[in-house]
Amino acid sequence: MALITTTEMFSKALNDDYAIGAFNVNNMEIIQGIVEAAQEENAALILQVSAGARKYAKVPYLTKLVEAAIIDTGVDVALHLDHGADFEICKQCVDDGFTSVMIDGSQYPFEENIALTKQVVDYAHSKGVVVEAELGKLAGVEDDVKVDSASATFTDPQEAKEFVERTGVDSLAIAIGTSHGAYKFKGTPYLDFERLKEIHEIIPNTPLVLHGASTVIPEFVEKCNAYGGEIPGAQGVPEDMILEAVKHGVCKVNIDTDIRLAITAEIRKYFVEHPGDFDPRQYLGPAREAVKGMVSHKIRDVLNASGSKDK
Repeated sequence: MALITTTEMFSKALNDDYAIGAFNVNNMEIIQGIVEAAQEENAALILQVSAGARKYAKVPYLTKLVEAAIIDTGVDVALHLDHGADFEICKQCVDDGFTSVMIDGSQYPFEENIALTKQVVDYAHSKGVVVEAELGKLAGVEDDVKVDSASATFTDPQEAKEFVERTGVDSLAIAIGTSHGAYKFKGTPYLDFERLKEIHEIIPNTPLVLHGASTVIPEFVEKCNAYGGEIPGAQGVPEDMILEAVKHGVCKVNIDTDIRLAITAEIRKYFVEHPGDFDPRQYLGPAREAVKGMVSHKIRDVLNASGSKDK
């Protein structure tokens, strides 16, 4: 039971048809639900912390909660910084005990992205920490990440090869059609699998990462809508598309929106049915169970990762 890097888990996933779930965490109940699901599914696990989570819960609280979850369940966890905006944030998280960091230089020109990523890689590797970077821009909104659809760009396969070679990055987040937040497709959902296959063929030993991959489970959207304010037009990446993507080098799949929907749906339902209750344990307990059930479903049915800890 320990904090670990993603190196070994990605090495195994890269040669098999499954991916590791990377779940965003914001509080104790979310961490408990995710880790208990991974324990029951015997699955490798990444817990990741966004800019919003760092502001809301603060890193010392989150790292200690993750340590407590490891002690409680015996699950090995990779603790990952999601969308690090600059070198200083990545350095701070490395120094704070994170085992993996993401530097997101996708908003910069190609050469600037390479220079920034290489700076983070050099520091993180000197401390035994692995690095994820991003090439291409995903549309959508998640915490401090905001990209409109007109600015989104798909990852160029040849640029991906040069980028990995020049930076020494350990994994690469690519843009093939997913979106941050509650994904709103215009027309038929589309992911560019031919582009994904080409990237994987060109850099076959580089684990690929899919951001914006929540499927926006209808059950939770309907429950949110039934017990409170409507969530309009939310539509996620179909689960069969995620399953297809993991066959072509995708080793890490980021999931955040579905966690938010699961916990919010259960809390809304509880207050409608128990309007006079004011005990947080009574509504956060069911919310934690909803997160656990949703994460188990993702690991088992969407990522094909049950039993991956021992593969």
